Amino acid sequence: MADKTGFDRKAAHKYFSVNCFNQAWDLIDKTKRTPEEDEEMIRLSLASHYHWTQRDDYSNTSASIALWQISRIYAILGQANNARRYGQLCLEASQEGDVAPFYLGYAYEALARAEAAGGNEEKMQAFLNDARTTAEKIKEADEKSMLLDDLNTIQIK
Repeated sequence: MADKTGFDRKAAHKYFSVNCFNQAWDLIDKTKRTPEEDEEMIRLSLASHYHWTQRDDYSNTSASIALWQISRIYAILGQANNARRYGQLCLEASQEGDVAPFYLGYAYEALARAEAAGGNEEKMQAFLNDARTTAEKIKEADEKSMLLDDLNTIQIK
């Protein structure tokens, strides 16, 4: 919807939801980040999720993806409590009936990674088991392989 200035809010939300997500992903992929880039990564991911919530096509699947990225970033940064919080929100969105098992598996992956960041071996293993069980329900071989490969990278540091 364009306002009186001709600004198209729907187009802006669509652009920023994707653009902020991708910029955050670029920072996730960096092997060395500055403290400023770490903060930028958080802001970009939160902004991406906000813009998704403003879109007409916002769904449980898009919520799962956005919340997963936020949890992942906090886990990378060693902020276990924030990683758990967003991992739990991701799980809740992923447990809705219309979300594919791939995303549910990644919700468990997020929670396992959050527990690894917090040094909780027992909970980490439980979520890894949930993720592996869920992976068995994924029909697409490449998606299943991607999830299982990511699960193998989770460890307590």
